[in-house]
Amino acid sequence: MTDFLTSTLLILPGLVIAITLHEAAHAYVASWLGDQTARLMGRLSLNPVRHIDPVGTLAVPGLLFLIGAPFLFGWAKPVPVDWRYLKHPRQDMALVALAGPCTNLILAILSALLIHIAVLLPDAVASPLVSMLSFSIVINCVVALLNLLPLPPLDGGRIVIGLLPERLAYRYARIERFGMPLLIVIMFLLPWMFSTIGLNVDPFRTVLVPLVNGLVNGISSFTGLVQATGV
Repeated sequence: MTDFLTSTLLILPGLVIAITLHEAAHAYVASWLGDQTARLMGRLSLNPVRHIDPVGTLAVPGLLFLIGAPFLFGWAKPVPVDWRYLKHPRQDMALVALAGPCTNLILAILSALLIHIAVLLPDAVASPLVSMLSFSIVINCVVALLNLLPLPPLDGGRIVIGLLPERLAYRYARIERFGMPLLIVIMFLLPWMFSTIGLNVDPFRTVLVPLVNGLVNGISSFTGLVQATGV
């Protein structure tokens, strides 16, 4: 139990900050591009309470952590964006979507840079702080790459919609209602089904883990960290 509480205390700050700033970035860019819907609904805020979904942000990741799932998966309250107020709806929606993952990449780099400062502190403070920042690097890389998957309603799907010709974009957008169920099937149901027949097949983990580790190692190298962390 002590190890679980320690891990939770080290992981939770990075997770909350990653999700909060990810959603706030969507809201700020939407407001900058002309849609004030998120601002009027109180989502133009750095207050985590405004963005956290009790089930998607806390309960689901917590359960996955307890059962030792290979990936923590969750979601925050979606930031409302009304494309009718945007000057260039499809392109601006793509910029709004891109703001979230870009923010997580910035947070990952900032966490790596802060490790250089943390190691100068007394050991009693430095050790947990370095662990917390290391978790933050990984969490932000996972959040960024997961959201960049080209599947609506993820950010990557909205970016693809903004880049496609209008007719193709309209057709692609129609799969949004199937996007999250499909993602859950690929992440959890398929590996479980294969495991029941004795096969270790996990297409999601096979693709995402190398990407996350590559990004973490790239950020660690870029910021001059001696030892990179990963999934």
